[in-house]
Amino acid sequence: MATAGRQVWDVVVVGASFGGAACALAAAHDGLRVCVIERKRDPGIKLHTTGIIVKEVAEQTWLNRMPATLVRRVERVRLYAPNLRSVALAAPGYYFLTTDTPNVMRWLADELRALGVELRLQQSFTDAAREGDGWQVKDLGRTRYLVGADGAKSRVAERTGLGRVDDFLYGIEYEFAGLQLPEPDALHCFISKRFAPGYIGWVAQNPTGVQLGLARRHTDAQTRGPDIDGFRQRICDVVGLPVAATPTATRAGLVPCGGPVSRIAAPGVMLTGDAAGMVSPVTAGGIHSAWQHGWGIGEAIAQHIRGDGRAPEQVAMHGIPGLRIKRALRWTYDRCQLDWPFDLLLYSAPLRWAAEQVYFHKRRAKPAPSAERQRTAHPASHRPTGQGKGAASAPLPAPAPAATTSTAAPATRRNR
Repeated sequence: MATAGRQVWDVVVVGASFGGAACALAAAHDGLRVCVIERKRDPGIKLHTTGIIVKEVAEQTWLNRMPATLVRRVERVRLYAPNLRSVALAAPGYYFLTTDTPNVMRWLADELRALGVELRLQQSFTDAAREGDGWQVKDLGRTRYLVGADGAKSRVAERTGLGRVDDFLYGIEYEFAGLQLPEPDALHCFISKRFAPGYIGWVAQNPTGVQLGLARRHTDAQTRGPDIDGFRQRICDVVGLPVAATPTATRAGLVPCGGPVSRIAAPGVMLTGDAAGMVSPVTAGGIHSAWQHGWGIGEAIAQHIRGDGRAPEQVAMHGIPGLRIKRALRWTYDRCQLDWPFDLLLYSAPLRWAAEQVYFHKRRAKPAPSAERQRTAHPASHRPTGQGKGAASAPLPAPAPAATTSTAAPATRRNR
């Protein structure tokens, strides 16, 4: 590759979070020339994700090789009504992983480099122009394919005429390093129209401490952020969080909640992750769908360049999950959220069933076609983060028997 600005790539990915990293890893694993540009100087700062990972991602994707020190297993949810009564929810064999998210993102950056991806930090995407069968990316060079994984306010989408996200939640999260919850093995979720209109609040134990977050529906006309300090005062005694504890870190940002954008691809350019609105309208969970979609795009690009398979633009469009029911639930929740039904019906069978469908709903039992390749792919040149040459990645904790659904009063749950 020649001088800066004249380089030629098979794929340029804008954004190094989960969707972008998955796309880049898939393409690089199949031998493509891949460049990832990321405007931050450190992939682990200014995060817009809680980093909570569902079982499918933990077991079926490249993320199953994360060092065990970066994750913590959580097997149940404790769901709190607005009056702070709670119910415990669980599903046999199901779990979530909370993570040391900043270091997970740094680990992913090391994984990219280890596969030969050129990761350019502190480089922003400003513009791109269609050139022949590819794209000329300003201040970078020419690429056959351009993938936008640059967040809810995607500049790639803006500059290339693709769909834009226009339905948002605004979330904020505090991190309390070194703290331990009295009930650390539950994901604590709070329903409250006062503090979280259109969404929920949450508290979870992660590998380095406690994370406490709150999100609410966001519109351009409504600029007031979530009252996270008021929420914290309201629930601190319930979860056992010291009132005097001082947050050691804060992260905040917009989260798509309207489902995938209408135009996700055009010739030679595709969106994935938050840029594509690849987030559940109900739970705002995005890591699972972003990883699956991003990896699928990376594989499709590699196969198409080799002369196999469908055009990657078609794969990007056909990989959009069907979310009609969840969009309907989002519409209903935005317009009809009331506190009293949750206070009244918390222990009822219908509400328990509905909550379990949201948090532990049946996902595809059969792994995606690329799942086995992600689990086992480990080129000889690829050295896991922080380990000596030839060492194996530290395995994730072995699955333990999951708690059955509790019938006692306290408990909750939720996932992003």
